Amino acid sequence: MSLQEMCEEREKCSFNTRELTYFLDGGKDKTLELEEMMTSFERDPIFKVPTYDLSWKEQREMSFKRITRMVPFLSLDGEEKFNKRMGLLAIIDGATYTRLGVHFGLFTQTVRALGTPEQFTHWCVDKGGLKCSKFFGCFGMTELTHGSNVAGLQTLATYDEDDGCFLIHTPHLGATKWWIGGAAHSATHCVVYARLIVKGKDYGTKNFVVQLRDVNTHELLPGIAIGDIGKKMGRDGIDNGWIQFTHVRIPRFNMLSKYTSVDDEGNVSKPKFAEQLGYTALVMGRVTMVYDSYTTGKRFITIALRYAAMRRQFGNDGTGKEKKIIDYTHHRRRLFPLLASVFALNASSAEVEAFQKKAQESVLSGDMDKALPNLKDLFALSAGMKAFGTWETCKIIDEGRQSCGGHGYSGYNGFGQGYNDWVVQCTWEGDNNVLSLSCGRALIQNYLALEKGEKLGDYSKYLANYASTFELKTSQLEDIEQIISAWEFISQNLVKKATTSYKNFLKASGNQEDAFEKVSSNRFEIAKIHTKLITLKTFYSRVQKAKAEIKPVLTLLCQLYALSITVENIGQLYSFGVITGSDFTQQVNFKIDEINEKLRPDIVGITDSFNLSDFFIASQIGKKQGGIYEEYFSFVNSQTGKEQIPYYYETVFKPYLHRSLEQNDNED
Repeated sequence: MSLQEMCEEREKCSFNTRELTYFLDGGKDKTLELEEMMTSFERDPIFKVPTYDLSWKEQREMSFKRITRMVPFLSLDGEEKFNKRMGLLAIIDGATYTRLGVHFGLFTQTVRALGTPEQFTHWCVDKGGLKCSKFFGCFGMTELTHGSNVAGLQTLATYDEDDGCFLIHTPHLGATKWWIGGAAHSATHCVVYARLIVKGKDYGTKNFVVQLRDVNTHELLPGIAIGDIGKKMGRDGIDNGWIQFTHVRIPRFNMLSKYTSVDDEGNVSKPKFAEQLGYTALVMGRVTMVYDSYTTGKRFITIALRYAAMRRQFGNDGTGKEKKIIDYTHHRRRLFPLLASVFALNASSAEVEAFQKKAQESVLSGDMDKALPNLKDLFALSAGMKAFGTWETCKIIDEGRQSCGGHGYSGYNGFGQGYNDWVVQCTWEGDNNVLSLSCGRALIQNYLALEKGEKLGDYSKYLANYASTFELKTSQLEDIEQIISAWEFISQNLVKKATTSYKNFLKASGNQEDAFEKVSSNRFEIAKIHTKLITLKTFYSRVQKAKAEIKPVLTLLCQLYALSITVENIGQLYSFGVITGSDFTQQVNFKIDEINEKLRPDIVGITDSFNLSDFFIASQIGKKQGGIYEEYFSFVNSQTGKEQIPYYYETVFKPYLHRSLEQNDNED
């Protein structure tokens, strides 16, 4: 019955789902390319093996088997296509994606971004890094007592002028490298974040390549101590480990020296903007995580919406059947705005990736006065989008799980493992709260620069268009441009207010860091508003360029996103007089329900446009053709129905059930 109902749902769709797929993927050619890669995953026996019931040690073994399948594609695909293949891997196996991504995305890209061409060639070409031949890299940034605070890391790299080498050393327990993916068993080499000490002077955190293991025997090298950090909340296929260095001597060549270098006499040279340029490797990881937020979000919102379109519960639908839960107003309110968020994440991920390339091109041009404003914007925007994007995907997964009732709790429907695997995104490569504060700090600095007449980057220049008043009327709730203007007005005022408070605290204390600390709550708030504003503007801009056939449904989704984030932050609009009247919030809520009603016939078609096969969805209640109960029942019994008597019956259960009880001694 549910198979027929799913067909009926698809017949309601008002647009060509294929065209919407092309829109999301960036064009027909890209869709066809992605489908070719998806097919290769689905047909590979190694990727067909279910991992639901594997131990964490078995998951690690399976993870590396899958890595061996992935690596050859780097030379077959080329780097750009391989990155897309990695994006698909992220959907089906987050642990393998991360384990391989640490090598290719962090180790290799850090060497490329911060090393000289000779250094990249040495490790990634000549030594086998790009082919994983006698070489596997890891990324040694975080420490036991320091994570997001890169500037505060404690590992030392002391230059020895006598032999022109660096001594890499862990001075105390707190400086132990911790959470290092691949370190426990896989990695042969590591990019180590350590403090550069030359002639007793501390030059701050720099990057060094340190060999950890013999490439032939895989034995640890002298001075290297490594351990396994063991069981984690999720992504157990990654062999995260800890590393301690005891006066490990490395050649001067092993310091990544594109921007900062040390000559044989111990003279340190670095460009004016070395610190800003040195963080480019971290920015690349954050940009990738915005895209991952979209790809993961679309998987789980698809499961929740397809289930909602099939599940019947409680009220009568007018035909004598129970009502589909998707037809309840509140259920739509739970899920439809999250669907709109997925589309917004798609737009923002494409935008921040393009902006990253633009900023890098500006750096390569050599005109840093022109490049620096956009670099600052990139640091702020990538931090904000990584933070609020990964948080949004957490919400999508967990709200999606709850919306599926008890079935959402089953391990075979994807949500549990998906959530455990995903939430690490909120803390690694920068804790989301810390990144939000960093974004807010950058916005205050931008406003200070604006007051000095300095140029702002592309995504913060709207701060210069300050207006004293702005009013948003209930009659304008479908006008996205007006909503954007309202958000710009709010952001301008919040940033101005935060900057004024910062200057007052600075004047009182004379200490810049204390002043920034005093306005922490302001920094978080302006980061949130700024990030969501840029996301909305980006989403709207992309919708304007869409084909006429899909523009109506995209416009509805964009309106829904705009109103959803507005009602979530309604207090700010009231605070600055953008809206008036006690019924404005109610009118926004009514408008959201109205948009949800309009979107209802297209919901299953929209999930189809994400173009994920059942293999990638990996959920028994999220099947494309429906059959949620039949498929679910069959699969569960295939996994658990083989053993009717539990394996512990004879040793534990039976002795307890048949134990002698005093009150039963006289029975019979």
